[in-house]
Order: sequence, then C-alpha cells, then structure tokens
Amino acid sequence: MVEVFQVKALLRQFGLKAKKRLGQHFLVDEGVLGCILSAAELSQEDIVVEVGPGLGMLTKRLAEMAGEVIAVELDSRLASTLAKRLASFPNVSIIHRDILKISPLQLLEDYLTTPELNRSYKVVANLPYYITSPILHHFLEASLKPSLMVVMVQREVGQAIAANPGKMSSLSVRVQFYSKPILITYVPAKSFYPPPKVDSVVLRLDIYPSPPIEISDVSGFFDMVNCGFRSRRKQLRNSLAQALAMPPAQVVSLLQKADIEAKRRAETLSLEEWRELWQVFAPFRK
Repeated sequence: MVEVFQVKALLRQFGLKAKKRLGQHFLVDEGVLGCILSAAELSQEDIVVEVGPGLGMLTKRLAEMAGEVIAVELDSRLASTLAKRLASFPNVSIIHRDILKISPLQLLEDYLTTPELNRSYKVVANLPYYITSPILHHFLEASLKPSLMVVMVQREVGQAIAANPGKMSSLSVRVQFYSKPILITYVPAKSFYPPPKVDSVVLRLDIYPSPPIEISDVSGFFDMVNCGFRSRRKQLRNSLAQALAMPPAQVVSLLQKADIEAKRRAETLSLEEWRELWQVFAPFRK
C-alpha cells in the first residue's frame, strides 16, 4: 500500500493541501492501483490520457507501462509539482489545462510527442466526483473517442452507469449508447487521503466502434431520453406528455405504436426500446 504518511509528506514537502472544491482525494491503496492498471491492459504501444493526476501515484505506474502519458491537471501547483516529480520520465507530459476546454483531438495534436504512435488512446483516471458526468460526455461524444476508459467514480454513479433495465437513468442510457460498462472493483473511502464521504468503484468502459443502435439524430434522441427521465417516478405516458407538451392520448397512441406499455417508467426501458420510441416520436419532434 502507498502509505498515507507518504502522501502527507509529499503535500508538506511542496506546501500543498487537498482542495475540496476540486474534489481532490489522493489514492493510497496499491491494490486498487493494480486493479486499475490490470483493467487498462496497457502496452508500450498505448497512449494514455489521465485526468486529474494529483500527486502522480497512478501517473508514475502508467508511465512505466504505456508508450506515452498525457496527464491533464487543473490545479497549477499540483501540475508544477508533478512535472518536477516525474521529470525523469520522457514519455510523460504534464498539462495544466481544463480538460473540458480542450478536445481529445486537439489534446493529442498539441501534446503527443511520439508521432509514430497512432491516434488511438485510452483514458485512465481517478475522476473528480463533481465533474464525472461532464468528463464522461466529453470523451464519449468527442470526434476522436478513446478505445477504452478505466475510471474511478463515486460508487452510486458507477452502479447507475452499469445498471440494467429496471434501474436505468439518463446517464446510463447515454454511456451505454457509446460503451459497454463493467464494474471492476469496489473501493472503500479509506483507500484515499483525505477520505471522501462516499465509497467508489473502478469502472471500465469498452468503447464501441459505432453505437449498438442506429440513430440518425443523436442529439434529438438524447433530448427525448432526457424528457422521459425528467419526471422519472411518473409513468411514461405522463412524463412524456408533460415534457414534450403533447396530448396524453397522442403519447399513449405513439407508445402503443412502439410496442411499449404506457404505464411503464423510463428506468425500465432498454436501449433498443429507446430506439423504438425515438423512431415513432421523431416525426413529432421537428
């Protein structure tokens, strides 16, 4: 295990403190690091993008296993510290940027130093909880998507993402549209310093070359999904009628056309059923 006192010593050495507003919790469990690295299936041919590298416990291990690591850190002092700590690794670039303000394509074009590697990349990261969903959307909806993501997320969020019909959410529909999620391991709060108030999970997302369902208007499709979940405790006939400002009788008729029971709730629908729903509702959304 990476001992807590080592992390505390590093923070003292560089005059740093964990910033709550940036969701900084530093992983101190070597076993969890091993699970992350194993799930990422790294080789010297891989380009890895790490978001929020913090003190670099994971970054160092990534650098030893991958061809190149681009670590993006929002905290300027942490980025500076990390650049000093990992100066001996020529295959690591520490970037002080907001990951949400630079596209993955631009990131690779600006900072990839080994052009002989192809543009396929993996995302491996302990994600800040407060921007987990935006970061997932940022990569999954990018023009240049990763081939694989292995991320640490809040336990509740990870379970929601990997949920089956019956416990689906708008987030799980969106993530499962682009990838196959697998829960790798549960991570107790004590595995971090300072410990967060919640447990975590390591989540692996195998990105599809193309979505498993064919949708002509992806933005419109997700708008309708969001409408279905806007009042998730309501039956679909009511939640869709309210969110889409359509007469309830018309909504019921369209649900019947899609072969979906009007009394069902959004959380029970599979990805394929959302596609059927979109096909019958799309002409009325223009």
